[in-house]
Amino acid sequence: MGKRCTNYFMATKPYYFYVLLCADQTLYGGFTDDLARRLATHNAGKGAKYTRPPKRRPLKMIYHETFTTKSAALKAEYAFKHQPRSAKLQYLAAHGVKVSQSFHK
Repeated sequence: MGKRCTNYFMATKPYYFYVLLCADQTLYGGFTDDLARRLATHNAGKGAKYTRPPKRRPLKMIYHETFTTKSAALKAEYAFKHQPRSAKLQYLAAHGVKVSQSFHK
C-alpha cells in the first residue's frame, strides 16, 4: 500500500510584489514574503542597495500585489523594474495609486 497524505489542505505562503516611494520621489519595486518586515528593513538602511542611501529614506509602501507563487511575484517585480518611470506611473495609476510630487515624512 502507498503512503497516505494526512494533510489535505496545505497552507500556501503568500508572496508579494511591492512598490516603494522613496523620499527623493523615485520608485523602487521589490519582492518579499513579509511586507512589514521588508519595509522596516528598507527604512533601517539595510535593504536593497538602491534604498540604502539616507536621501532615499524614509520610504513609503504605496502598492503591493499578492501572488501564490514566488515565480509569479518575481516576474511582476522584473516587469515593473524594466519599464521607464512614465510606464511605472501609468501602471500604478491603473491600479488606483496616484503618486504625488511631495513626500510627507
